[in-house]
Amino acid sequence: MRASVAPVKVIRMQEDVSSGADDIIVVEEPLEIRLGYGPTEDRKEIPLSVTMRTPGNDAELAVGFLYTEGIVKDPAEVVRVVPCQNVKAEERGNVVRAELHPSVELDPARWQRNFYTSSSCGVCGKSSIDAVHAQCDRPLGKTPSMGSASITALPERMHAAQTVFKHTGGIHAAALFNAAGELLILREDVGRHNAVDKVIGALLASKPDNQQPTTDNLLLLVSGRAGFELVQKCVVAGIPAMAAVGAPSSLAVQLAQDSGLLLIGFLRGDRFNVYAGKLAD
Repeated sequence: MRASVAPVKVIRMQEDVSSGADDIIVVEEPLEIRLGYGPTEDRKEIPLSVTMRTPGNDAELAVGFLYTEGIVKDPAEVVRVVPCQNVKAEERGNVVRAELHPSVELDPARWQRNFYTSSSCGVCGKSSIDAVHAQCDRPLGKTPSMGSASITALPERMHAAQTVFKHTGGIHAAALFNAAGELLILREDVGRHNAVDKVIGALLASKPDNQQPTTDNLLLLVSGRAGFELVQKCVVAGIPAMAAVGAPSSLAVQLAQDSGLLLIGFLRGDRFNVYAGKLAD
């Protein structure tokens, strides 16, 4: 398993005095996701995506990415995710292949068109939101019933569980909570989108026999801002509530409003803003 942190030598400055010191930084490396598909007797492979990520939980990242981008509709469609061995030495550990079930029909040309629209935000805001609704046929779960005090306590609970952040101070996190404010899943990554995909991948893997997990009474908390793509992933996964330490974007708010998602931003201290949806009674 590749390390998520690395040692580094730094020069610390205080006023005009410099001193050498040891420090730890977060690791950032590319992960190439390949897709294996087709009948058993005629398997094919296509390159799917390259993302900069922090090593660890790569299978969850791949499954979460496939699911939130609408490439698969059910976790059972992914048979396994395995590291690719037939690669260059320097690529070892940074290339995985997601094997789709032989019964899954995939048209790469159609998939690439849909993927471009959904992941690159299309031509305009309307086309982006239309693309999300077109690929998402799963309703959101029941909105969690949480009071203001319960919600404002979540960032500290997430922060306390961030092991890599404690050492580096330079990594994002996504955390899934239930209505009681209990931390269910936390993942860290140098990329905000990757952290969310890892959480969703872990959620999908939490049920035996690849059954669809329930998303009732769940809230996803992210350490940064709530951009369109993060809200998109939340909606596609059926998670009914999302909170962010930072600000949402206009397109993220519009998608949340159109989808019935509870969207909270600027969750800091004892304050937060509700941009879409409403707190459950």
